Amino acid sequence: MIERPDRTPLPRDFFDRPVLEVAPDLLGRTLVRRTDDGPIELRITEVEAYAGELDPGSHAFRGRTARNAVMFGPPGHAYVYFTYGMWHCLNLVCGPEGRASGVLLRAGEVQVGAELVRPRRISARNDKELAKGPARLATALAVDRTHDGTDVCAGPDGLLSVLTGAPPTPEQVRNGPRTGVGGDGANHPWRYWIDGDPTVSPYRAHTPRRRAT
Repeated sequence: MIERPDRTPLPRDFFDRPVLEVAPDLLGRTLVRRTDDGPIELRITEVEAYAGELDPGSHAFRGRTARNAVMFGPPGHAYVYFTYGMWHCLNLVCGPEGRASGVLLRAGEVQVGAELVRPRRISARNDKELAKGPARLATALAVDRTHDGTDVCAGPDGLLSVLTGAPPTPEQVRNGPRTGVGGDGANHPWRYWIDGDPTVSPYRAHTPRRRAT
């Protein structure tokens, strides 16, 4: 029997914990994006943890900037960044205010509002690919830099919120190296996913970008 997802919103205290506790605990939670056309809901199936100034792979490793300011708190807010000149990625800020850390949402299963997502994800071969990967997830939810700093604990009228959902059992959770991270942060096993879930994105090691000559 499939467990019915719990519709209780996650409180701010959930996010006010160390990132390596929050990241795996986000698996199976229900992420809600409210749009003018209706709600979109997805079950989070894959995440990556980033530990701020302690983590060479984090945007906040070298300190606070205008771009990463949201990562420094308070917890329970969205950090949205623009990458490769074309994609957005959605993170959830966690840990105590003043110490940057966040969880990148890498993949999820769209459970409500797939009809709203498909026109934005026309390259998806099926609904399992609608939010399979961090850029695809943000595209599916119509999230961009205007949503940077959104309070996901603001209540039922907020643009984004996270519900308790249906977390997997500990035996279903796997972890390994983060995707596409190079340098000193490459080997941190801070990517977490639900084992066997078809919406989880494939692992890809970091490939250095060629410099223009």
